[in-house]
Amino acid sequence: MPFALAGLVAVSSRKQHRLPNAVEGGSGSKVKLVIFSDNKERERTVEVSKIVKTDAEWQRELSAEEFAVTRKKGTEQAFTGRYWNNHEAGLYRCVCCGNALFGSGEKFDSGTGWPSFWAPAAEENVGRQTDTSLLMKRVEVLCSKCDAHLGHIFEDGPAPTGLRYCINSASLRFVQKE
Repeated sequence: MPFALAGLVAVSSRKQHRLPNAVEGGSGSKVKLVIFSDNKERERTVEVSKIVKTDAEWQRELSAEEFAVTRKKGTEQAFTGRYWNNHEAGLYRCVCCGNALFGSGEKFDSGTGWPSFWAPAAEENVGRQTDTSLLMKRVEVLCSKCDAHLGHIFEDGPAPTGLRYCINSASLRFVQKE
């Protein structure tokens, strides 16, 4: 019973900060992003500065879970994230910087307990790097604007790509289509 109560407190104490504008801010190197309206309409491609912050700055802006996943490369438990079973139409943005990452049209039910997508909203908006942690070789998915850890890519997804972007809900903020 105490553990159930602790879980309830943790979920109810999530910070709901205002989602940043992906075009604004940043002091790092330049990166090209595709900017989307909240209705998932591609607006334009822009060159923006990457966001570079200290861990202390990120901790002030994110919930403990969001920080652990996005900045420390953590993974939330399967079937516990807020978006694993979301079927609404809209756009999934980076919880750290507001960058458009995935659209609901590319989301599918993988049965894994994490939001899964067969492609990003725009290839430019997500980065990839080799992850050799856990004694295996995987491909990590990162936000191109702020380098937030999002999840991993696996080659067991549906057509047309055959890919499964297995993404942590804690790294995302869903914006429902109007």
